[in-house]
Order: sequence, then C-alpha cells, then structure tokens
Amino acid sequence: MQVRKMNEVPKEAVSSDLFTSDEVTRQTLIPESSDFNASIVGFGKGVRNKFHHHNSDQILIVTEGMGKVVTEAGEEVVVSVGDVVFAPAGETHWHGALGESTFAHITVTRKGSETTQIEN
Repeated sequence: MQVRKMNEVPKEAVSSDLFTSDEVTRQTLIPESSDFNASIVGFGKGVRNKFHHHNSDQILIVTEGMGKVVTEAGEEVVVSVGDVVFAPAGETHWHGALGESTFAHITVTRKGSETTQIEN
C-alpha cells in the first residue's frame, strides 16, 4: 500500500493544444497503477480544455475553486469543491475554471485510454 499527500505531489506545467491557455498543471497521483490514470489537473482563471472525448469513462472530483462542465449536447453545470462528475466513454465535453476562479479536479480514466480533441 502507498499513501501520498496531494499537496506533496509535484506540479508539472502542461502545454497542450487541448487547453485554451498554458496556465495548466498536472500532479500524477498513482503512476504505478496498471489499471488507472489519476491526476490532479489545475486550471488558471478562466482556463478550460476544449471539446474532447475519451474512449473510457472519466471521473472528475473537484478539489479547488469553481468550474463548469459542458457537454456537446448543451448540458452546462457549474461545479465546486466536493462535486463528482461522471463522463461516460465517448461523451464529448469540456471542463475548466469559471472566469475569475482557479479550478482543480482529480481526473480518473482507464490506463491506456485515449483522448480525442474535437474543438480546434
């Protein structure tokens, strides 16, 4: 068994076309897992990812700030600390920080799953 304190896991800058800005960090929580990808993703104020989908289910657990989750079908939900979001495999969506708030969530997907960016 391993126990990690989230605030002791190093933050790495993330630069990717998937995000609307480079003000994004990632903290990989369980690199040893053969079953799950689990990371804390932090977004600067107003930063979000672009419409995308995963070929596995995705779980988001909000750990900081206020954010929004939007689906391609038009569903929009404001989320805050303690909220848990389930995005089924194949559902096109985006998530990120509200305009004046930073935002962070734990994301969990199946190891080896792929993300397909829809929005340019």
